[in-house]
Amino acid sequence: MRFIGDYHIHTPFCPHGSSDDWEQYILKAIALGLEELSFTEHAPLPRSFIDPVPEQDSAMNWRDLPTYLKLGNELKIKYQDQIKINIGFEVDYIEGYEQETKQFLDLYGDQIDDSILSVHMLKIAEGQYGCLDFSPEVFSSIVEAFGSVESVYHQYYQTLKMAIEANLGYYKPTRIGHLTLIEKFSKKFPVQINQLNPIDQLLDLIKEKNYALDLNTAGLYKPDCQSIYPNQQVTNKAKEMGIPLIPGSDSHESATIARGFSHIKDYITYSD
Repeated sequence: MRFIGDYHIHTPFCPHGSSDDWEQYILKAIALGLEELSFTEHAPLPRSFIDPVPEQDSAMNWRDLPTYLKLGNELKIKYQDQIKINIGFEVDYIEGYEQETKQFLDLYGDQIDDSILSVHMLKIAEGQYGCLDFSPEVFSSIVEAFGSVESVYHQYYQTLKMAIEANLGYYKPTRIGHLTLIEKFSKKFPVQINQLNPIDQLLDLIKEKNYALDLNTAGLYKPDCQSIYPNQQVTNKAKEMGIPLIPGSDSHESATIARGFSHIKDYITYSD
């Protein structure tokens, strides 16, 4: 099977990514024979939100946003005869910051081609958040705060439900990012609950809203996960339900574009 595109890629504007030049990503994709790329850089976090990770580097800096959009659109034109390039965002849903997120999308939504809505931040207490995929050590501290791994999973699923149902305006992303990202450290933190029950409810909501899922291969290369996001069981269920599954490598360096796509070839949905 020939893969048409990679729809979840980051750029040098990601402060926790690589220093690869942006054009390296594009040239790599062309060399692979891809026809389309979506650059979905981490959108700047709400201005009033304090990034909980040590270097506060979870997302693009606000000051880089105009340059990201300007350079992205220049590259779209430069390579338009070789590959279709989409410029967009991976938008964080953060409980309690819905209005600021909506304002951001209202302001920039008409300037982008593609977007993903993801949950990375869990609300632990009023004014306190944790980045669930930052490191095993941070995940352990989140488990300690909630009292058990099962409680963290429950909070994650509840936050995803809020994200899917949130009113984020006309430009709200309709593709949900790495649905089972909570499993990134699952080999270190096994869970003792039936995950399908809450995920079934999420899939029903996604289907009802005609949303799509990011079919993300990054987890295959995380030592404590080694699974696609969503995991295979959930992906099978989503496919049976007719939920579109859009492939993304979640690459933060040019070398990993379309990495692992052979593992998801039977699930990929491409829109016309």
